[in-house]
Amino acid sequence: MAKDIINVPFLIKGCREGNRSSQLRLYEHFYGYGMGICLRYCKNREEALEVLNDGFLKAFTKIELYNPLYPFKAWFRKILINASIDYHRKYHKLTGGEALGYEAETKASTHNLGLENLAYDDLIKVMQKLSPGYRLVFNLYIVDGLTHKEIAKKLTISEGTSKSNLAKAKRKIQTLLGASHGIYYKPT
Repeated sequence: MAKDIINVPFLIKGCREGNRSSQLRLYEHFYGYGMGICLRYCKNREEALEVLNDGFLKAFTKIELYNPLYPFKAWFRKILINASIDYHRKYHKLTGGEALGYEAETKASTHNLGLENLAYDDLIKVMQKLSPGYRLVFNLYIVDGLTHKEIAKKLTISEGTSKSNLAKAKRKIQTLLGASHGIYYKPT
């Protein structure tokens, strides 16, 4: 069965006019893309779905702010990232100035795991085991390319806290990946 060709500009025009059918089709079309982003920022699928739906609601209510000269995906991605941060602020009580992570961490060795052997779902599961603060900083810096200065401003934390949380997130990911592949790191 041939996949329907989706005319995103047409759907966006319909969304601007409040057309429910256009909203539903846009939702269905970008559901997988959006869920992939939300899963990186959230601790489980249920939380990710809540953030995704919040993001779609924001997109539909603010659709007039979308500039059609730029890709819709990029605009929507930014909405989902901000919805994730808002969710974490609301439910995980992120506040400025405090470290956002785990208690004591151990340093991982320099052993490098082959990412080619790692399935996407495995990586998402590992990222979901990070504390909310570590997960946010890791995603914002590594995946979404923000600077520590931008992260600090967005999360209302210091640049030093952002850098520290990134380093701790990387060590925790290494440890978790090592444990899931039967490799245990010795503290150095």
